[in-house]
Amino acid sequence: MRIPRPVHHRLLMVLCAAGMAACAGSDHGAARAAGSDSGSAGGAGNVFTIAMIAKSSTNPVFLSARTGAERAAAELSKQYGITIRINWLTPPTEDAQLQAQRIAEAMNSGANAILVSASEAAKVTGAINEAVERGVPVMMFDSDAPASKRFSFYGGDDEAMGRQVMAELAAQMHGQGKVAILSGSQVAPNLQHRVQGVLDEAKKYPKITILGTFHTIETPQDAAAEVLRVQQSYPDVQGWAMVGGWALFTRALLDLDPSRVKVVSIDALPVELAYVEKGITPVLLAQPTYLWGYQSVHTIIDHVYLHKPVPEHVQMQLVRVTKDNLGEWARQLQAWGYPGVDSTYLSLGR
Repeated sequence: MRIPRPVHHRLLMVLCAAGMAACAGSDHGAARAAGSDSGSAGGAGNVFTIAMIAKSSTNPVFLSARTGAERAAAELSKQYGITIRINWLTPPTEDAQLQAQRIAEAMNSGANAILVSASEAAKVTGAINEAVERGVPVMMFDSDAPASKRFSFYGGDDEAMGRQVMAELAAQMHGQGKVAILSGSQVAPNLQHRVQGVLDEAKKYPKITILGTFHTIETPQDAAAEVLRVQQSYPDVQGWAMVGGWALFTRALLDLDPSRVKVVSIDALPVELAYVEKGITPVLLAQPTYLWGYQSVHTIIDHVYLHKPVPEHVQMQLVRVTKDNLGEWARQLQAWGYPGVDSTYLSLGR
């Protein structure tokens, strides 16, 4: 499988923009373009500021999104002769109410656009709508607020992602056994949809039993501790369907016996690659988290600065990571600026 790179996603987005009917309408575009022509949309000093509000500044997937956003900003600044600045306003931990406050802060401080991943859609929708009504366009990534007036969302089909996790796990378990689902925030809409996808897919396998959905604080330590707690309470767990990779962002689970327990998870960050090598996680379904920022900044500049039509949903594709393409994926992570990629994996498959 060919691993997507930013330029390929950029081309895909342009093709989608030309072909999709569900693009932001011209009636909304004018209200969301911050009232500027492309030659003057940067505001004072020809600076174009994008306030970026992810879920948690301690979660490495959002730090990679920040890296992607800042790289896109640097590239596009040179291309268009303006200064595109990323104002990182992400809370240290998940806090939807604080996100809403940060949206208001960005609006009041003169941001030209706002980029948000919603911890809880209901709590940020009002703030998003107020920003848009006051002329500050808002884009979502990773976790949408679909009832809001945001102009676009970059992310996957979360129910389809959940179904894919369960289908891969069922294949590893030969269609039978007891499965636990690991999720994060109970109110995060993207995780709710992923869990539902897992449950729907599991219905296709009458010999698979879902023991339950176990929610965790979305930090590596808390998530890994929850997995170990569940393993002790339910020693007959034979599979984990993880709709987020938090528990694998630490090496705490490397003692799991791959002959007894199989894990399939969303995400494939550097520390997780050891789980693939050991066989505990035969399949990781990687979100190109770097592109959350990189592609979103491109989409914002296209829509807000250049007044181009963009899709309402810029589709993200998962990358299937196994032992077969472990080296290729490790090199992609390194190219995206991830620290801590084990040199052992970088030489694989050359």
